[in-house]
Amino acid sequence: MTNQYRVTLLPGDGIGPEILGVTVEVLKVIGKKFDLQFDFQTALIGGSAIDETGNPLPHETLDTCKNSDAVLLAAIGGYKWDTLPRHQRPETGLLGLRAGLNLFANLRPATILPQLIDASSLKREVVEGVDIMVVRELTGGIYFGQPKGIFETETGEKRGVNTMVYSESEVDRIARVAFEIARKRRGKLCSVDKANVLDVSQLWRDRVIKMSENYPDVELSHLYVDNAAMQLVRAPKQFDTIVTGNLFGDILSDAAAMLTGSIGMLPSASLGADGAGVFEPVHGSAPDIAGQDKANPIAQVLSAAMMLKYGLNEPTAAEAIERAVLTVLDLGYRTGDILSEGMTLVGCRGMGDALLKVLDS
Repeated sequence: MTNQYRVTLLPGDGIGPEILGVTVEVLKVIGKKFDLQFDFQTALIGGSAIDETGNPLPHETLDTCKNSDAVLLAAIGGYKWDTLPRHQRPETGLLGLRAGLNLFANLRPATILPQLIDASSLKREVVEGVDIMVVRELTGGIYFGQPKGIFETETGEKRGVNTMVYSESEVDRIARVAFEIARKRRGKLCSVDKANVLDVSQLWRDRVIKMSENYPDVELSHLYVDNAAMQLVRAPKQFDTIVTGNLFGDILSDAAAMLTGSIGMLPSASLGADGAGVFEPVHGSAPDIAGQDKANPIAQVLSAAMMLKYGLNEPTAAEAIERAVLTVLDLGYRTGDILSEGMTLVGCRGMGDALLKVLDS
């Protein structure tokens, strides 16, 4: 019996349409191999939505996403829109999408593929075997806390304000997700905070410790965020699963991503308690190479694999995509961001063709 899924595509800006185009072709092949039917629908977000509607997240887009089984997002933003008022910038649309779908848990794996160890800027002995999952709280913290804004004081001086705030329930639900993931991995969870100076982090730590009582099989540790950043570079293999708040997770997950040699290789999943999740690469829109067939589509393709695994409960199909990526890398195909001596340089479309050839074989 054919499983049918409604998938919303959000190409966004820059290289987004290119990498998402490759990914849709991969999913079509996967659908034929595993008796899956994807009903794709495309909607606007980010700069492209601003240009067409004046709104980085049109109401129609959010409604379409809410009525989907999953959402595949490519990339948003670019220099063109950087000077717009905050509420009209592409990034505001992304935050609105996360809030609108109540996507509180962001999963960002950073795994060193054997074929790309030498692409890392760190020594082989430091990064070989690294396999980290960063679980980032996504709809709370300083990005959403109130009050926020730029205000004028009584003296006429402007003052910028952002508020970092977490409730017990917000910490509990992300901690629960992280413990469950750690339990399925290697049973180690590191909670990252700044409890030595921030009251909100002290609450975070207290609630994570409380939640650990339900997971005696998971080894819990704690690091302050500055030490965690240092340890990610010094000895990344000590980490298995990391859980942290919105701001710290934003920074640490990018740092973890670069352990792999290219941020263009890494996918992510943003999940809520129910409803459609959003699956997207961790890299940006790269407007400097947009339309030049230079983009690396692998992070987007692997995001589709995460969609199959975490969003649609089709793990076998997800594993087929992951194997195809490894096979293509074994065959020596590389986009410019991961190119090394002796490898074959291909563009975005060429990498897609190589993946399709492997999946068809």
